[in-house]
Amino acid sequence: MLNRLYRNSFVVIALAVASLVAINIFAYFYYSRVDLTQAKSYTLSEGTRDVLKKLQAPITIRFYFSQSEAGMPLVLKGYGRRVQDLLIEYRNASGGKISIETSDPQPDSDQEETATLDGVQAQSLDNGDRFYLGLAVKQGDRKSAMSNIAMDRERLLEYDITRAIASVTEKEKTVLGVMSPMPVFGNSGFPMMGVPPSPKQVFISELERDYKVVQVPMDGKDIDPQVKVLLVHHPRGITEHAEYSIDQFVMRGGKLIALLDPFAFFDVAPGQRGMEPTGIASNLERLTKAWGISLDTTKMLSDMQYMVGKGPSALPTLLSLNDSAYDQTDVATARLGGTLFPFIGAFSGQPVTGLKQEVLMHSSKYSALIEAARGQDRGDKATAGFKAAGQELPIAIRLQGKFNTAFPDGRPPKPKPEKKPEDEAAKDKPAGDEKPASDDKPAAESAAAPTDVSKKPDEEPPEVFAPHIAQGVANNSLVLIADSDFINDGAAVQIQDMLGQRLVYPINGNLAFVQALVDQYAGDAALISLRTRQSATRPFTVIKEMETRAQQAYTEKIKDIQDSLQATQEKLQALQKTAPAPGAAAGAAILSKEQQTELDKFRKIAAEKRRELKDVRKDLRADSEALQFWIKVLNIALIPALLVVLAFSLMIYRRRQTR
Repeated sequence: MLNRLYRNSFVVIALAVASLVAINIFAYFYYSRVDLTQAKSYTLSEGTRDVLKKLQAPITIRFYFSQSEAGMPLVLKGYGRRVQDLLIEYRNASGGKISIETSDPQPDSDQEETATLDGVQAQSLDNGDRFYLGLAVKQGDRKSAMSNIAMDRERLLEYDITRAIASVTEKEKTVLGVMSPMPVFGNSGFPMMGVPPSPKQVFISELERDYKVVQVPMDGKDIDPQVKVLLVHHPRGITEHAEYSIDQFVMRGGKLIALLDPFAFFDVAPGQRGMEPTGIASNLERLTKAWGISLDTTKMLSDMQYMVGKGPSALPTLLSLNDSAYDQTDVATARLGGTLFPFIGAFSGQPVTGLKQEVLMHSSKYSALIEAARGQDRGDKATAGFKAAGQELPIAIRLQGKFNTAFPDGRPPKPKPEKKPEDEAAKDKPAGDEKPASDDKPAAESAAAPTDVSKKPDEEPPEVFAPHIAQGVANNSLVLIADSDFINDGAAVQIQDMLGQRLVYPINGNLAFVQALVDQYAGDAALISLRTRQSATRPFTVIKEMETRAQQAYTEKIKDIQDSLQATQEKLQALQKTAPAPGAAAGAAILSKEQQTELDKFRKIAAEKRRELKDVRKDLRADSEALQFWIKVLNIALIPALLVVLAFSLMIYRRRQTR
């Protein structure tokens, strides 16, 4: 019987081993897995699948991963395996068009040299050892490299890989048009008038690395059909004909990124005598109205949560935005970091039927629109009397859907040329005063002169315009941003001159935001629909909101104290106009009984207000500390407590079963 038991056990073990080997062999040839995560974090998006369906020629992805490096942190090794798993998903979804080559570069090896030639750079560990974690996408002679697959961009990993695949399939650089009345392309200046030349803006130079950037004039002519993406920057004074050209650009399927502004800080108009220069506003009112969106250029956004500075230097209209102000599901704003927006506006309204709005950036709930004239006030002057709107206001929005023209009657009529003073003088001049041609020329020469005056020698041929498009033939997408200053060199970069070299350092994510938008629109249309993967982290914003609420309470308390102070001072001035107290020495500063009473009353009110401020601060600290304490308790004690409860439950259950 014992031998039989051993024999049966051996058979069971052999069957288990054989089953395990068979399952592994089957899984190797028929790779598949089930994604049970809520956000489908391990499933390729429809945008990626659309890009893969369009592949015409094979693509090779070389993945360089130093998985055998002993000093490589385990967290990086785990991340590298997740990247490798994602690449397998690409291979399976491509229908055989994508092949994966995995390489483990060792120091001073041929594989390390190949990685360098492919544009994958080595990264250094704390102990000085080097490792590789990057990839190169290749199709024919075209190649796109991700030299460093950083962990902080894991949520954007699918977008980065899909973008690299889409870029190698393009035959030539995408044409990007930039329309702006400002000298963003630089100018030679006016040396004779003491005006120095201005260099090209950094955002233009950065875009020229990846795209063919052309300048689009605001003359109202049709935009070149080769322009696929149009960046409209601060269109101040734009004409109806120029807006029509933008309208038709959108109708034919062109992608639009419009940077509007209620107060362009870097484009100021001279103020009146005794007044500071004011920023110039810009808008596309005819177009945005047709889309159901409006931008009030007489008002500016003030935000107590994202404002820059504190106390007397606080400037609520200079906003420093972070992740809590962005749409974390859009690749253009996810992992963007800090951005700086000076003197911006906010959009309002609802898109018309057929269009859908997505808010890419928004203010906090402790914000409101204020008059532009108060936009540069600081400190207590800026916060006094402030009342929050209680809702998040859109700063950057994306409109998607089928657009209708904003000019249903077609191309607007060409304005008549203005009459010159000399033309009016010639019209009023009597006919007899005209000098005949024979007075200046010989008779024979006059007779030989041509008599056909129907065509003037300087007359230009009539312009030929494209047919009017009343409705877009397919769904389109565009982005509206309520600020234009944020990509100016003064707000986005720091420039240093070192040994004759111009060094540029980004100081925030402003340029990255514009580049991400252009990358979305300049590449395959499917890239627009890509969304970021689910993040394992959650921003801790509750304490920040508590501080903002307390700050709002401080503002109201400060305003009460200032009002009390002003009222008391006015009362004291009124009392000082009365006659001095009898017997007072000449020039003596003696307060009357009424003045002393009012002064004591003011001191009492001020002491009460200061006490209330202390109570608010105390409550804030208590709430914040209590919140942090309970979060620590949950993080540290929750899992052990659950395990203890589970163990006791199992123990009780087993005892009952035994009984």
